[in-house]
Amino acid sequence: MNQRIKAGPWLVLLLLVLVAGLAGTQAIASSRGSGQTLTGTFKLTRGSCTAGSPSGSYFRMIYPGGSLKGGKFFANPDSACSNKTYTLVGPGTDGGLETAVFQPGPATAFDAKGNAKTGRITAPQAFTQIKFGIATLAKDPKTGQAAPAPAITVTNGKLSGQVEAVWAEWNHLYFNQGSPKPGGAHPGLTQAVSGTYNASTGAYVLTWASAISGGPFNGFTGYWHLQGTFVPKA
Repeated sequence: MNQRIKAGPWLVLLLLVLVAGLAGTQAIASSRGSGQTLTGTFKLTRGSCTAGSPSGSYFRMIYPGGSLKGGKFFANPDSACSNKTYTLVGPGTDGGLETAVFQPGPATAFDAKGNAKTGRITAPQAFTQIKFGIATLAKDPKTGQAAPAPAITVTNGKLSGQVEAVWAEWNHLYFNQGSPKPGGAHPGLTQAVSGTYNASTGAYVLTWASAISGGPFNGFTGYWHLQGTFVPKA
């Protein structure tokens, strides 16, 4: 009886330690396995080529049969870089890409020359002498298929998510530049959203690739590299 009384408190203490340790391990695993949804604006830092290799936000286009790393890359004669395969982009009137909402362009999407009027995400940028812009649309302009608003998640400093609703507007034409495509497909070189995020400073890099279907650039792939500071929604 006395032996049981002496062992009892130690046994209880041991069980408490084991339970606490197990709970802590589960909490850490849960924290590592779950992500935080970033709701707000991915403010853009305008692309630059002054330091040699491009920095900031830019766009590239890959020829059919090429690869994301090796190209062959399309040369834009209007590029401000010595390497014309980089088209620099800068912030539009909203400052950048917003999550959880749509950023459509005006009802009249183009001027008489085919220059895009949409300029909320990025400022209109010249591409082969015609300006393009990007917008996020709730419905596919061609098929009417619905697409969700952009959603980006961070897990241990790594970004993931979807930007199905992203469309490039150029020369009276619409090109889906989302990833995945509306409906969830990843055709061709379409690459999932990825990137990095610093929670302390808000600095981020967000990339994805999206195959182009139809029009004069059918079979090409657009590669997007957005960089800047994430600003949470107030």
